Amino acid sequence: MTDTATLDRAYDFILKRLMAGGDPPHYVDLGKAFGLPPEGGKALLHDLMGSGIPCWLAPGADDIASYAPFNVQPTHYRISVQGRRIGYGQ
Repeated sequence: MTDTATLDRAYDFILKRLMAGGDPPHYVDLGKAFGLPPEGGKALLHDLMGSGIPCWLAPGADDIASYAPFNVQPTHYRISVQGRRIGYGQ
């Protein structure tokens, strides 16, 4: 299991990526940001998703589907950051 400080940094990394462009990072990108190989990034992502935060992966995949307050797939709730539409809400 990944330590809490690393999970906090991973949470922040993903949230900032979503706020910047509306797209979540792939676990390979997460791994690169933390100096990990692809499988290490995947393990970090799974540990983060299993930590109890309101986020989840796409069924049968290792891709972020929802990451509070964002949702990757379109919903009726549009989110803007500094007046720029970037995605959808849960």
